[in-house]
Amino acid sequence: MSTLTGTRHLTRLILRRDRILLPLWVLVLAVLPMTYATSFFELFPTAAERAAYATGTGRNPSIVALLGPLYGESVGALTAQRGGFLLAIVALAALLTVVRHTRTEEEAGRRELLAGNVLGRYAGLTAALLVTYAASLLLGLLTAAGLVAAGLPAAGSLAYGLATALTGVVFATLGGLAAQLTESAGGARGIGIGVLGLAFALRLAGDAGGREWLSWLSPLGWAPRVRPYEGDRWWVLALPVAASALLAAVAYPLSVRRDLGAGLLPSRLGPATGGRGLSGSFGLAWRLHRGQILWWSVGFGLLGLILGGAAEAAGRSVEGNPRLEEILAQLGGASGLADAYLGATLGLTGMAAAGYGIQAALRMRTEETAGRAEPLLATGTHRSTWLLSHLLFALLGPAVVLLVTGLATGLAYGISVGDVPRELPRMLGAGLAQLPAAWVLAGLAVLLFGLLPRLAPLAWAALAAVVLLGQLGPVLKLDQWLLDLSPFTHTPQVLRPDWSATPLAVLAALALLLALAGLAGFRRRDVPAG
Repeated sequence: MSTLTGTRHLTRLILRRDRILLPLWVLVLAVLPMTYATSFFELFPTAAERAAYATGTGRNPSIVALLGPLYGESVGALTAQRGGFLLAIVALAALLTVVRHTRTEEEAGRRELLAGNVLGRYAGLTAALLVTYAASLLLGLLTAAGLVAAGLPAAGSLAYGLATALTGVVFATLGGLAAQLTESAGGARGIGIGVLGLAFALRLAGDAGGREWLSWLSPLGWAPRVRPYEGDRWWVLALPVAASALLAAVAYPLSVRRDLGAGLLPSRLGPATGGRGLSGSFGLAWRLHRGQILWWSVGFGLLGLILGGAAEAAGRSVEGNPRLEEILAQLGGASGLADAYLGATLGLTGMAAAGYGIQAALRMRTEETAGRAEPLLATGTHRSTWLLSHLLFALLGPAVVLLVTGLATGLAYGISVGDVPRELPRMLGAGLAQLPAAWVLAGLAVLLFGLLPRLAPLAWAALAAVVLLGQLGPVLKLDQWLLDLSPFTHTPQVLRPDWSATPLAVLAALALLLALAGLAGFRRRDVPAG
């Protein structure tokens, strides 16, 4: 029997299971750069306007820290920089996909069942990598096609698309290596995300701090240095290819050296008895969710500092651009544009916080399918108590994340304009205003878990649709009723003086109704549900 026996069948199984989630993240991430290019063509039609933007905003240290360096003043160069943050999202999606189809399958015991048939030792890792590699390359090709359709040169578009795809390939391979090191899926995700965070920090320190050699040490720093549309340095693409080959050369031998279901790193034994904090459902839920709340808060706190620091530059980006100056007059001057920038970016963080709420709500489905919920519910623990304990963190987590983001954004922006007492509460309010909309998506996840548990992952599809509507709706000039399907469409702009709290109350009530319907359904259905 070959070590790759069964790879084709496992590949088909992965494609079958990810037939919804995989196309969604590929399509969403492929379309966004095209919208950036279209916006730049409309807002900065002349070379002088693009030069003014590049000088005032594109090379602002906070913008460079968040997005990466700017190597030119063409629409293509501006688009490549604007899509810099997407590299981290592509890397995260690829990493999590591989971990889900390797270590998560082993932890759940499904890979052991499959291994009882004719299945080579390399088949599982190979199938997961092949699918993720193919998805990353498809993402790159679709990205390039979209940029060409937007009017950018074909060579630069292909360079940008391949650089994005190979970033996904590197972190997919990293996920395959992390899956060999630890016996838990959470541990593998932690290792992978930790390396991703280190890569982002190196890229940020190198680009914003003027130490370019640090950026060359980061896989997230390689794609910008391909310099799409500004020289197209194809040789840089050899770096992610070589890094992926090296990571794979380590991961494959390790996958054979360890036992199925075990990891190479020794597991730390826990105490013989649980502490008082684990005596009830809420204590157990806190133990399961506390790590995610902590790291999401740290990450979004740093993001808020960067966003707030970049806001002042937004007011200077319109110098010499009559079109944007006209918009500025309607918004109330440079401070109006800064408020519009901060409102838009905090809206995006609200969508990200909704992702945390969905993740926390779907933890219940993970506990159920892993067989840990049924023994717990066989005790005196009531179903409602168990669900409410996880629901608490599906609601509390986004609140904490947005609270930290608003505080960090307000602090950074207040320092930049010299008025912290005024800006800190304003940004805090703008961040928390996104909370009811995020709760709606978390409530939808609870509803699906309670009534249609097999379709619970569709909550992620709903989040992807919300992101698409928010990013593409204004560009494509979609009908208002379509835009109104997104709860974030109804979030008021609290940085304006004429905002109303009524939509926030309606969204919160809708989230509550969805959660109660999910609770009612869960109390009546079988556990576990297939």
